[in-house]
Amino acid sequence: MVLVVDDEPPLVHLVRSYLEQEGFRVAEAGDGETALALVRDVAPDLVVLDLMLPGLDGIEVCRRLRAFSDCYVVMLTARAEEIDTLVGLAVGADDYITKPFSPRELTARVRAMLRRPRTTDHAAEPVRRIGALEVDAAAHEARIDGAVIDLTPLEFGLLGALAAQPRVAFTRRQLIDRVWGAGWVGDEHLVDAHIVRLRRKLGDDPASPRFVQTVRGVGYRMGSG
Repeated sequence: MVLVVDDEPPLVHLVRSYLEQEGFRVAEAGDGETALALVRDVAPDLVVLDLMLPGLDGIEVCRRLRAFSDCYVVMLTARAEEIDTLVGLAVGADDYITKPFSPRELTARVRAMLRRPRTTDHAAEPVRRIGALEVDAAAHEARIDGAVIDLTPLEFGLLGALAAQPRVAFTRRQLIDRVWGAGWVGDEHLVDAHIVRLRRKLGDDPASPRFVQTVRGVGYRMGSG
């Protein structure tokens, strides 16, 4: 199930028609309050969420739904709103696409996301320890000095990918393939926004991070803690 949230009926109709042609069930909402009620009622797998909505904007809708839903969120935003886009990702959006956009591209992103399940069987994986940090794939938990860190599934996925191969430098594309899935299409710099939030939650100093380190000209790697 995909929920499309936008206050422009022609756009909603267009997106809905493309998604339904691909076999997706689609629900729709024109404002934030209705969207939140539908997320609770129909439990969509993915929400296509416009940033500029009447009443509650997309940022606040995303913030609130993250309190009770683990669905994927694709934010629709205007090209001039890059700062708002980063804020949207910080409250738990998985991806964004700028208006005007190709419905075919949006459909391709939706298909790629839903092809990859949110959870995987990690029961046999060991707990990774990097200094004070523990990454427990089986429990789907990250802990620093025993205290659990509240991470979104994407943040945990990025952390797990880096922790599984310490000191290996990953490109953005390699991290996308491991976390979003090899079929994902879009702006690879999406990774950067999630890394910023992950570092903040880990208490990493961006100028001298202990855990998630930048490798100039390449991407990111796990530090020694």
